[in-house]
Amino acid sequence: MNFVDEDFELREIQRLEGHTDRVWSVAWKPDTGINGVPAVLASCSGDKTVRIWEQDSTGSFHCQAVLEETHTRTVRSCAWSPSGKNLATASFDATTAIWENVGVDFECVSTLEGHDNEVKSVSWNHSGSLLATCGRDKSVWIWEVLPGNEFDCVSVLQGHTQDVKMVQWSPLMDMLFSCSYDNTIKVWIENLGDDWHCIQTLGESNSGHTSTVWSLSSDASGRKLVSCSDDLTIKVWILIDDDDRIIDWNKEPPWKHVCTLSGYHDRTIFSVHWSREGIIASGAADDAICLFVENNDNEVDGPTFKLLLKKEKAHEMDVNSVQWNTGDRRLLASASDDGMVKIWELVRRSGQKLPST
Repeated sequence: MNFVDEDFELREIQRLEGHTDRVWSVAWKPDTGINGVPAVLASCSGDKTVRIWEQDSTGSFHCQAVLEETHTRTVRSCAWSPSGKNLATASFDATTAIWENVGVDFECVSTLEGHDNEVKSVSWNHSGSLLATCGRDKSVWIWEVLPGNEFDCVSVLQGHTQDVKMVQWSPLMDMLFSCSYDNTIKVWIENLGDDWHCIQTLGESNSGHTSTVWSLSSDASGRKLVSCSDDLTIKVWILIDDDDRIIDWNKEPPWKHVCTLSGYHDRTIFSVHWSREGIIASGAADDAICLFVENNDNEVDGPTFKLLLKKEKAHEMDVNSVQWNTGDRRLLASASDDGMVKIWELVRRSGQKLPST
């Protein structure tokens, strides 16, 4: 599909109401919305709850479950395990809860403690064997997933100097990214002997962000990274590697800045997410959602990107989270300070649906 040369729109297909406070984050359940399996979405909120939304046979989403009475403060982040069996939720109450999906019910099977205060983000690695959390205490924790819903903290990473806003695993390998109020992104890998260390800090040069980095996302290959910031820019980074050799992580910085997108949002950009087809979605405090695609006609030192479309007033207030699904339809979920979750579909402006992915 040539997204650059065609005319598209982001069409709202449903508003999901139920949260009574701002909605911080949304997460699509893996392997749903495809091959006849109903799409499932989780959302978390300042109302201390997590809601699970499931699509019915008509295509409408309904609240299947409300996860409550576990967290005592805002639930800031939610993430499904790769199998979809478990959901992790991070809260300002300094805990991370692990929920197990049994049929239509969800049970809290483990509570992870250790952070000094607010936990801001949680992320599973590609195999589901590791979990990462981060928080206002400037630390990143890595947990090993053990049998019987047990979790063992194997490392506490202290490289950031300010509040850590988000952690995200690479889909390519066990490489962890973290972004922070200190304006940087750090890249972490494991040495022999369970020694996790920072191999690179993105932002210690003129190409880095100049204010808080709020969010980041890898593309499907794991070789591109996108980040967004309070400095009103979106930056794209690429992994410098060669299939014929092994990177010596200790000798060369593996990530290189290749593109900065600016002038598209006029307030803080809170969220970015890369679809498996290469479409970058961004959500910001200007209440708008933007979509960007790679501009293949202008590649010199690396990929460049152009605006596909901008949805003004996507919400009535700040857009805190955007996330693409991986199902048959090109669906985007967004979450906002207005207490709303919205489901959007990318369609041709003519109204004709795009081919299934």
